[in-house]
Amino acid sequence: MTQVLARKWRPKTFSELVGQEHVVRALTNALRQQRLHHAYLFTGTRGVGKTTLARIIAKALNCETGITEAPCGKCGACCEIDSGRFVDLIELDAASNTQVDNMRELLENALYAPSSGRFKVYIIDEVHMLSRSAFNAMLKTLEEPPAHVKFVLATTDPQKIPVTVLSRCLQFNLKQIPQAQIRDQLQKILGAENVAFELTALTLLARAAQGSMRDGLSLLDQAIAHGGGKVEEGAVRAMLGAVDQTYLYAILRTLAASDGAGLMAEAERMASRSLSFENALQDLGTLLHRLALLQAVPETVAADDPDHAVLTELSGLFGADELQLYYQIVLQGRSDIGLAPDEYAGFTMTLLRMLAFAPDGSAAAASARPAAAQSRAGAAAIIAATPPSSAAQEAKKNQTKAAWGEIIDQLGLTGMARVLAQHCELVKHDETRMELCVAKGHERLLEKPYLDKLKAALMQHFGGALHIAIDVGASGGNSPAEITNRQKQRLQVEAIAEIEQDPFVRDLVENFDARVIDSTIKPIQSGDKR
Repeated sequence: MTQVLARKWRPKTFSELVGQEHVVRALTNALRQQRLHHAYLFTGTRGVGKTTLARIIAKALNCETGITEAPCGKCGACCEIDSGRFVDLIELDAASNTQVDNMRELLENALYAPSSGRFKVYIIDEVHMLSRSAFNAMLKTLEEPPAHVKFVLATTDPQKIPVTVLSRCLQFNLKQIPQAQIRDQLQKILGAENVAFELTALTLLARAAQGSMRDGLSLLDQAIAHGGGKVEEGAVRAMLGAVDQTYLYAILRTLAASDGAGLMAEAERMASRSLSFENALQDLGTLLHRLALLQAVPETVAADDPDHAVLTELSGLFGADELQLYYQIVLQGRSDIGLAPDEYAGFTMTLLRMLAFAPDGSAAAASARPAAAQSRAGAAAIIAATPPSSAAQEAKKNQTKAAWGEIIDQLGLTGMARVLAQHCELVKHDETRMELCVAKGHERLLEKPYLDKLKAALMQHFGGALHIAIDVGASGGNSPAEITNRQKQRLQVEAIAEIEQDPFVRDLVENFDARVIDSTIKPIQSGDKR
């Protein structure tokens, strides 16, 4: 009978263990120097190698070649431990044996010398499930252990273990295994098993394993069966209910183009395929994370990555601030989707929130602004461009506007509190009072946590006696965000005009039916690398 992969490929030596190098290094050094402890505690989530490490330790202590960090795997003790027949290796599942009587019986047997090995090794899995009285019974043995007894405890929840037990154990925390290491191990196994595969399919399986090698191998077994002996991306996506990345690429392109109708059309396409919208939000968050990494540290995405071209394209459609905001919105959408009327509503509301809260200056923000607000903004821009009757009134006004922008930079605000400040227009400021105005349409920013942070920063900056009033009113077009928005729009118009007038571009348009996509054009700011 064919063994499942999780058992067939279970590591038998320290060198075969994947993803726990820090623990392996400590244990091998201790074994090499014969610095043995009487009780080890391995903590970590499921499937990261806790009981596997425990069995390897049992072999290292009982190998017939002597205590070693590299058990031979061929002697009687090693073979019997691998097959589960070694009489001096006692494994106990604490979840099924929680009572004190079980622990007392086990500890009474510990007093007797090993039957065939060098040490009696007790592996207690999910040790946190033991009752209080069972822990108390164990404590006596842990305080004065026989020289021939070693305890290896494993748990997914160390918080539930009494500190009196914890303090008598050498504790190691096993980390979740990185996706790349799970994928590479799956690739190695499939190569040895002569199973055809697509690397993108393994990436999906590694992501679904969520840091657990055992889960990854179980999913691989399932994928082989599902794919009829092959592991292909399409079949794996269907098996996992994963979302085809092309849907997510289309959503981001549509968002960059500020096309609300297009966003809903993409959601409808996904609904028609019965795709999981919860998984879609998870994958969208992963995609936004990769785009942010590509912008900040380009070398994180290898040039030979099959997604390199599309990721590079998408990263050019958004500013760093947009990606950060959209990432937060997606995380919030994932936490809220269980409260939504249904998954479709939760998913589409997340997309609409991304469109509505797009940073000023982005195409999405301009589209999301209601028509009346756009008219007011246009009127404000016209008024701002009209020369006033008195140059000295105008000079003071500009000075006040510039000062408010400088004040914001000195406040040290971050996140939504800074966004609120940038959308405030300074109306009045003297020694005792500061009046700020938020334009209608942005009153959603006036939430108490953001207001409190802004007021606290201003009072610290100017002194506690300052009275601060923030009201909602008609926009004068002079908030830092609106000023920046006008500058960006002007630069964007100039950049589009420059591209359209470029002789090479005009030749492509006229002779090859090419088309300039305005949303892909980004103006080069002063100081940018050309």
